[in-house]
Amino acid sequence: MTFTTAVKTCLGKYVTFSGRAPRAEYWWFFLFILLVSFIASLIDWTFFTSVVSVSGDAGSATMAHSSQPAQSVVGLAVVLPHLAVAWRRMHDTGRSGLYVLLPMLMIVGTALVLLFGIGLADHFSGRHSIDVLLTRATLLVFIPAMFVLIVSPLLVLWWLSRPSQPGSNTYGPNPYEVHS
Repeated sequence: MTFTTAVKTCLGKYVTFSGRAPRAEYWWFFLFILLVSFIASLIDWTFFTSVVSVSGDAGSATMAHSSQPAQSVVGLAVVLPHLAVAWRRMHDTGRSGLYVLLPMLMIVGTALVLLFGIGLADHFSGRHSIDVLLTRATLLVFIPAMFVLIVSPLLVLWWLSRPSQPGSNTYGPNPYEVHS
C-alpha cells in the first residue's frame, strides 16, 4: 500500500470502524497526520502569532502567542478517521478496537482517583485521622495508576505495530489475502 492509497482509503472510510486495516495503511495515514499538522503549525506561526514584549522590574521578555486555528481545524478533521483506522488496525491484529481507547480511559480514571481522593480528604479535613487515611489511600491507588497511565500508550503502540493476524478472524478477512 502506498502513501496516497492509504490516505485515500482512510479518508474514504472516515468513520468506518468495522473491518481490518493493514499496518501500512495505519502508519502511512499517521505520517499524513504528522505532515498536515506540521503544515498547520507553520500556517499558525506565520499568520496567527502575535509577539508581545513585556517589561517589568526583573527585565524585559518577549512572548509569542497563537490561538492555533489551523491546527484546531486539522485536529478536528482527522480525529475520527485516525480513531477509525486505529480501530480497524486493532481488528487486524485480532483485538477489539476498544483497546485503542485504553490510554484515554486511564487518564480519566487517574483524574477521578485524584479528584475524589483529594476531594474526600478535603471534605474530612476537620478529622485529621480520616484526612491522612484518605490521602494515603489516594496515593496507594494513584501511584499504580500513574504506572499504568505511562505503560498503556506504549502497549497500544506495540499492538498497532504488530503484524496482521493470518487468515480471517472475527473482524473479517486478512486485507493482504483478499483478491480483488
